[in-house]
Amino acid sequence: MLVLIATLAIQALATMMVLAPPVFAGVAAPAFGVSADHIGVFTAVVYAAACLSTGMAGGPVRRYGAIRVSQASLLIGAAGLAFLATASIIAGLVGAVLIGIGYGPMTPASSHILIRQTPPARRALVFSIKQTGVPVGGVLAGLVVPVLVLPLGWRGATLVVAAASVVFALVCEPLHKSLDDDVDPKAAGGSHIVAAIRMVVGQPALRHLAFASVTYSAMQLCLGAFVVTFLTAHAQMALVAAGLVMAVLQGAGIVGRILWDWTADRLVNARQALSLLGVMIGAMAIALAFVGPSWPLPLVLIVAAALGAVVLGWNGVFLAEVARLAPMGGAGTATGGALALTFIGALIGPPIFGTIVGWTGSYHVAFFAAAAATIIAGPAVSRRSS
Repeated sequence: MLVLIATLAIQALATMMVLAPPVFAGVAAPAFGVSADHIGVFTAVVYAAACLSTGMAGGPVRRYGAIRVSQASLLIGAAGLAFLATASIIAGLVGAVLIGIGYGPMTPASSHILIRQTPPARRALVFSIKQTGVPVGGVLAGLVVPVLVLPLGWRGATLVVAAASVVFALVCEPLHKSLDDDVDPKAAGGSHIVAAIRMVVGQPALRHLAFASVTYSAMQLCLGAFVVTFLTAHAQMALVAAGLVMAVLQGAGIVGRILWDWTADRLVNARQALSLLGVMIGAMAIALAFVGPSWPLPLVLIVAAALGAVVLGWNGVFLAEVARLAPMGGAGTATGGALALTFIGALIGPPIFGTIVGWTGSYHVAFFAAAAATIIAGPAVSRRSS
C-alpha cells in the first residue's frame, strides 16, 4: 500500500507541474508577449523532452533505483517551473525542457517498482490506481492553481507548485532506502532510447499497443493544454469556473481509469477496451466542441465528466498490458520505449491543434480533427491481432 501511495503521489505532482502552465496561460501570455494559443508550443517542448527522458529511464532506474530517479525528476521539474517564472521566452523554453525531462521517467520508474511488488492477478488494477495520479494532478492544477493565481499572480502560483515538488522529493528519502533494494551499481547509467524503442517495435503486440496510443495521447494533451483557454476565450467563462471544469474532467478520469481497467479484466480484453475508448473519446470531444456562452455550467460539467472518464481512462489498461508483455526484468525499459512512442502524440497534438485554431479561427475544426483521429484509431486496434 505504501508503494502505491508513494508512486501515485509522485505521479500527481509531476502531472501538476506539466498542467499548471496551461491553466494560467491566458494570464501569463501577455508577460511573454505571445498569444495564449502558443501554449501548444510549450506543451510540445515539454513532451519532446519527456519523450527522450522516458526512453532513457531504464538504465538510471536499474543503477540508482526507481525512487532516487523519481526524486531527481521532481527536483528537475521544479527547476523548470522556476525558469518559467522569469517570464522570458528563452528561459520559459528551457523551463519546458526541464519539466519534460523531469516528467518522462516517472512512469517507467513506478512500473519498475510495481511490477516487482504486485501479484499478477492485481497488476492491472494497481497500475490503474497508480495512474490515477495523472488526473489527480490535473484536478490539483484545475482547482489549486487558479486560486493561487488570484492572490499571488501566475509567477507566485508557479513557485508554490515548484516548492511543493521539492518538499515531496525530500519526504521520499526514507523510501529510497526501503524500496530501491534492487539497485545494480554496475548497471549502465544510461539507457539508449533507440534500444528501448527497438524492444517495443520488435514485438508486434507491444508495437501495436504503442502505436494505437498516439492518437489517444494527442487528444488527452490537447484537452490539457487548451480546455481552459477554450472555455475562457470561446465560452466566456471566468478563470475559476474554467478551472473547475478542468478539475471535473480530470477528476472523472480517476473513476474512468479504474472502471476501464475493471472492464478490461472482467468483460472484454485490453484491445477491445482500447478500441471502444477511441470511439467514445472522439464522440465526447465533439460534444465539448459545441460548448458556448449560453450553456449552463452544470451541463458543461456533465460533458466534461463524460469526456474525462474516457480520454483519461485508457492509460492504466495500456501500461498494465505493456508491463505484462515486457521481457522478464524489462518492464521499465519496455514502458519507457512504449511511452516514447506514445509521447509522439503528446508532442505533435497540441501544436497541430493550436495551428488549426490559428488558421481557421475555430476551436470546432480543431476538436473535430482530433476526434476523427481517435475514432479511426479505435476500430483499428481491435482488428490487430496480439
